Amino acid sequence: MGKEQGAGYESDTHPRAARKLKNEFRDVRQPDADVQQTKALVAAHIIGILDEGGLTTRKAEARTGVSHADFTRIRNVQLDRFTIDRLMTVLNKLGQQVEIQVTVHPRRPEGGSSMVSTR
Repeated sequence: MGKEQGAGYESDTHPRAARKLKNEFRDVRQPDADVQQTKALVAAHIIGILDEGGLTTRKAEARTGVSHADFTRIRNVQLDRFTIDRLMTVLNKLGQQVEIQVTVHPRRPEGGSSMVSTR
């Protein structure tokens, strides 16, 4: 695979290889930018796993018990109905172990960008 971009990640090969990224949600001044960025990153991993496994939303439903409608929402990056822990549970049901690394620092002045790190 080539360089991919979207859903808040940039990768040389795959979302799982994601590096430090600019938080685009913060750039457009969304008040919950950190939450939206995290959800987008987790969703990107879910989408990558579905793609790697050749799983349709129906096959993913049969394998995990997570509804076809939920997988469709994740594929379409319609994440308003999901919490971060719910998205992580989907990863678990797809046979993935999730490790989170969090870096906390004071907010930057208005107009500053942030970086999120994933693996």
